[in-house]
Formats: sequence, structure tokens, C-alpha cells
Amino acid sequence: MTKLSNDEFSKKRLSIVILNWNGAELMKRFLPSVIQYSPEDLADIIVADNGSTDDSVAMLKEFFPTVKIIQLDKNYGFAEGYNLAIKQVDTRYTVLLNSDIEVTEGWLEAPLQAMDADHSIACVQPKILAERNRAYFEYAGAAGGFIDKYGYPFCRGRILHEVEKDCGQYDASIDILWASGACLFIRTAIYLKEGGLDATFFAHQEEVDMCWRLRSRGYRLVCTPNSVVYHVGGATLKVESPRKTYLNFRNNLLMIYKNHQEKTLRSVMRMRFCLDYLAAIKFLLTGHLANAKAVYLARRDYCRLKSAYKAVRDENLSKTTLHVIPETLDDGIIFLFYLKGKKYFSALSPSWRNKSR
Repeated sequence: MTKLSNDEFSKKRLSIVILNWNGAELMKRFLPSVIQYSPEDLADIIVADNGSTDDSVAMLKEFFPTVKIIQLDKNYGFAEGYNLAIKQVDTRYTVLLNSDIEVTEGWLEAPLQAMDADHSIACVQPKILAERNRAYFEYAGAAGGFIDKYGYPFCRGRILHEVEKDCGQYDASIDILWASGACLFIRTAIYLKEGGLDATFFAHQEEVDMCWRLRSRGYRLVCTPNSVVYHVGGATLKVESPRKTYLNFRNNLLMIYKNHQEKTLRSVMRMRFCLDYLAAIKFLLTGHLANAKAVYLARRDYCRLKSAYKAVRDENLSKTTLHVIPETLDDGIIFLFYLKGKKYFSALSPSWRNKSR
């Protein structure tokens, strides 16, 4: 594992860390915007290479010599890959940035201003729009993330599969429950102190889990929509991938077990048992046998891992200072979406939306 040498450390305010796995072509396409719009005197740009087998490292050295490189010896996944990389960061702030993100002029300004102004803010997310269809929000983050009572994440600008057009309706800064790992600003010291991303997750929902943990410990998380980035999305695993289905379901269950309050955990898990197997039946009826099996395997492996997570859950609950989180919707987003037709964030209860600001 190649580490940054002492003379490569800087006293800049910000490290932009891009975790790469076989993404040479994506970096050729998107790194230029990161370099162009990230002032050299402010930010270090670091690529943490997750054991790529393509020519990523050689390409970086040839075409982007100012970019610092951390070479990991294998693919540790999104979660542990970032954990290992950020242990080498010595700047006040770190940005977790996907390799398929195009940033825009001034993208650093609003997030940094928000964090400089309020030390209770641990994480900030910009507005994330779809690179392929720039008039619309991007699925993984949109204008800030929330969660419902059953542990289902959703966004301001995306509920379930329904992605909204960006018409400026969510241009106000707002407190959120989770910031997308596609572009996540965080205080480096807090990331390290509070345990970073859960390595067992490997990939998918690990940032939601981390953000939920931070919020329950009293930190604020904010979306600053006047900072804009464009995300390709789905560049590593396709939407219909059984592997992605497995990770999403397993990790979501682990996240609920780790973070949910004791008084509601049992009823939530009973409902999730029903909802998960309804999802599996839907996969079967639509001809996605492998995805249906992935749901079953996810639930099986959650049960196997649960006892190992008991100590983690106990620690989380012992450090909880915010027992009622305003950014948690006290209803089921699936029921609201399918039974009541609430397909847009703006259609959710005004009293809840106002409370979450």
C-alpha cells in the first residue's frame, strides 16, 4: 500500500479525495473540471486507487501530474477504501468525491462558508444534478437526503424511483439527515473521531449510516444548493445488478439495527420483514429471479451479522444525544408514494418539512 510521503502533506484547508477503481476513462473525462474549479492554494486533489487493474495510475501520472496518488493494494470497497485514504489526510476538511462527478465554478464556496460559519455542521452536500440529463436531479443525493420511519432513504428531489426536474424549487439551504457519498464535505477530525464509514458495508448506504450516526450525536448536516455538481451515477454497478440489490437490502437492515431507537426497533423490523419479501415477490413477478434471491440472501446475512453488531449498536445508543431527529419522516415513504400518490418531496407534510429546516 503506497502512502503519501511527509513532503506531500500540505497545510491547505481541503483535501478532495477521489476513490477510484478501474475508472481511468471516467477520470480522463471528469478530473479536468475538478482541477479547473478547485484553487491550488485551497485544495489538494488526491486519488486513492482501490487496487485498479486498468491503467488508472499510469494515466494519472502522465496526464494529471499535480494529482496526489494513494495506491491501495486491493479493492477495499467504497467504505474501507475511503477510511484508509482519509487516515492520511491532514487538512481541516475532506471531500469524498466520486470519479464520475463534474464540478462547476464556485462549487467549493458555499459548503466551506457554511462549515466555517457553524462548527456544529459536520457534513455538507451540494445540489447534485444528473450529468446525462442536466435539467433533472440525480438519484443518489439530489438536494439532500432524509429517511422514513422504516429506514428507507429518500431525497429532496427524488422519492423512490421518481426523480424530479430541477426548477429551483429546492434552492434553499436546509438541514438534512444524510449527504450523498457522491460529493460529501466533512470535517476530517469528525470523520476520524466518529469512526468513518462501516467497512462491512463495502458499498451502498454506508454514507447514510455514517450520517445517521453523526446526526444522532448532535452534529448538523446541511445541503447548500447554490453549489452544483453533475453526477453520472450507476457507473460501478448497474441499477438491475443483483449484487447492488443484495448490498442495498443487507446494508439498510444493518443500518437500521445499528441506529434505530430501542422503543421502535422491533416494530420497524417486523414491518421490514413484510416489505422486503413483498419486494422479492415483485422481482419474481417481473422476471428478476436473481434479484429476488438477492433479497433473501441479504436478509439471511443480516441475521448472521446481527449478533456481531450488538456492541456497535450499544455504542451508538450510548453516544446518542438527539433522540428525536427532525429529519426523519414519521411515516412510511412507500405507503405515501404508492397509496397516497406523494411522489414529490414538496407533497410531503408541510409541518414535517418545516420542522426539518
